[in-house]
Amino acid sequence: MSLEDFHIGLDDIDDPSGRCTTHFASLLVELLSKQSVEWLDYPNLIRLNPGIPFRTRGNGAVALRFKAQSETISKLIPLIEQMIRDYADETYPNTNPGLVVITGKVSEEIRKFSKQALWRTIPIKLAQRIIERYNITHFTLGNGRGLVGALSAVGNTLDKDYTYEYLAYRSMDQSGKRGVNIESVIEMDRIMGNRVFSNLDDANRIMIEPHGPDPVLYGIRGETAKDVIEAASLVTSTQGVERWMVFRTNQATGEHLSNQVRISDLRPYMAAVVRGYVDQSPQIFEGGFVVFGIKDDTSRIDCAVYEPTRQFRDTAANLHMDDEIKVHASVRPKSRTHGLTLNLEGLEILYLAPDIQLQNPICPTCMKRLKSAGTGKGFKCAKCGHRDPKGKKIENQIERKISTGLFLPPLRAQRHLTRPLSRMNMNNTGNPVDLVDIWYIP
Repeated sequence: MSLEDFHIGLDDIDDPSGRCTTHFASLLVELLSKQSVEWLDYPNLIRLNPGIPFRTRGNGAVALRFKAQSETISKLIPLIEQMIRDYADETYPNTNPGLVVITGKVSEEIRKFSKQALWRTIPIKLAQRIIERYNITHFTLGNGRGLVGALSAVGNTLDKDYTYEYLAYRSMDQSGKRGVNIESVIEMDRIMGNRVFSNLDDANRIMIEPHGPDPVLYGIRGETAKDVIEAASLVTSTQGVERWMVFRTNQATGEHLSNQVRISDLRPYMAAVVRGYVDQSPQIFEGGFVVFGIKDDTSRIDCAVYEPTRQFRDTAANLHMDDEIKVHASVRPKSRTHGLTLNLEGLEILYLAPDIQLQNPICPTCMKRLKSAGTGKGFKCAKCGHRDPKGKKIENQIERKISTGLFLPPLRAQRHLTRPLSRMNMNNTGNPVDLVDIWYIP
């Protein structure tokens, strides 16, 4: 019997008590590998629109791609469905697992659907219509929202830029501090250089260790599968690694910010790039957040930068009227206290308007600054009595405290999808042909 291509999409198996979609994917990889499937790719970890309010942690879905006999997969579907039931916490109202199984080539409609899920809000009914149209094998619990992510994960084949992440998992019965050794992370970061990224922040605080109850022990992001596996071999922790797996992912690619949108076309929860001119000077509010306004030729909107972003917030606070900028943002819906607002995750300053200060002229006799002689009477010198009835104020251009360029929040405040400054000149293209010999350990 000939082998067929299969794509399994998974989403929304997370919950606050410790379950995790990527961890479940590692269990599923273990099951499928025992059936001797032929893996076509590393598991794909696809981050979707980070502004969606009902997202799970990081809004990540997973796609598994492999060759197998159709009969083998048909027999496994009921077992996989039961695995989801056993794993997921159905008592948690925001856990709505979704599974799709697609055979053969991924349709253009599903690819388009996936692109929309990166920056728009996708209704569950649209996913259900596509599943019905293509007669896609699927399974869901709860309200069916997991089908959106599952379908989107399959549709994003990472044809453009991508990165890798090594995820180490602790045992599900472990909790508390993971005990990742900071010295080992610092040394790993030094040895690996720009082959990995986002391991430490500016204060040498660990960025690879989560703090919730989930089974992820640590995650290392890098440019190749070999890089992240090598980096992981240099990291130590108090809690042991129970299993690990390498994912190919759209993290750190900025893929969600591929659309520049006019202000009048913005809608709640969009992820978008907006270009415009500052039309309302920045104000700092109680709590430390900054709000300023921008306009384009269609409308205007407020922009907000929050206190935890600190230096990024300070850059925004030094914007002036008529500065030309691009903002990378999620659209916050209007409420009783504010209108539609852009929550910033990046700021590109294109042009700085001159900061002009008007000053009184200098006395030509004693070189002191003149004072006003009264309305319409020019200026006079308080020291020597010199008068200049036709004198005018002098324009002085003040040096701006900020410069043009791209500014991002510190690493600890960045989205999973944000392209960090260290990756601005990095780009991976083309699907991997040969996988490394060992890319997961169950």
